[in-house]
Amino acid sequence: MENTREKPSITGRRSLFSSDSIMPKVLLLIAAISILTTVGIVFVLLEESFQFFRQVPFLEFITGTKWTPLFSDPHYGVLPLVTGTMVITVIASIVALPLGLGSAIYLSEYAPDRVRAFLKPVLEILAGIPTIVYGFFALTFVTPIIQQLLPQTKVFNALSAGIVVGIMIIPMISSLSEDAMSAVPNSLRNAAYALGATKLEVALQIVVPAAFSGIVASFVLGLSRAVGETMIVTLAAGALPSMSINPLQSVQTLTAYIVSVSSGDTTFGSAQYLTMYSVGFILFVITLIMNILAGYISRKFREEY
Repeated sequence: MENTREKPSITGRRSLFSSDSIMPKVLLLIAAISILTTVGIVFVLLEESFQFFRQVPFLEFITGTKWTPLFSDPHYGVLPLVTGTMVITVIASIVALPLGLGSAIYLSEYAPDRVRAFLKPVLEILAGIPTIVYGFFALTFVTPIIQQLLPQTKVFNALSAGIVVGIMIIPMISSLSEDAMSAVPNSLRNAAYALGATKLEVALQIVVPAAFSGIVASFVLGLSRAVGETMIVTLAAGALPSMSINPLQSVQTLTAYIVSVSSGDTTFGSAQYLTMYSVGFILFVITLIMNILAGYISRKFREEY
């Protein structure tokens, strides 16, 4: 019988050899570009921040409680901006963590396949809505409702901005937590059911503890996203740097200040201009710590089956 299998031609083998040889280098170059871009951003941030700290003492910057860099008598204490950012983040966490975890438990343990196949993409679509839309939603819909319930609420306030930031990060927390719960083996669920556990007991006492590392990592990543949110807080929270933790008052966050000072009214190279890099440096450090914490928790409490 004639052998019909054709041997690869020399040209084909050369082509295959060539692609196997070149593609790793191309992919390495692509990966290097992304890494070098990140390194370049960090380098510029550190260099400009260093120029700022040559004019303003670092200790005054991180411990000062008055932030008026654009006034005739400037003060450069960043704590009011950090306080405003933390107030927004705490409010967002109060909204997002229970709703996101509850949504994840429902999708993972209760929802029929058809419902889950419909709801999860809808939740993920929410993550694609531009944040400026969320900002106008906070200013024109949420704030009037809060003012009806609490008349002393300012037009620009931390509460409405924090609530909407929390709504914005719900899809991230829900989707990541649901993925972690879905990865828990069904054998654990079946063993619990065999012992007479109810569905709620299985969800809360078996699935959630087993997926704990993924759930906590989703929490930290969601809150990290809340810390770095810009447009919602710029539109809805106001522009008043304050040490107050009253959520009904106007506050200014780190990102909102960067937006306000980058409008082009400050002199290039001045201390006022360099404040946006120093504030960006603080924001970078906070989000870096949170992401490192998320990675540590994920590795520390990871369950392998």
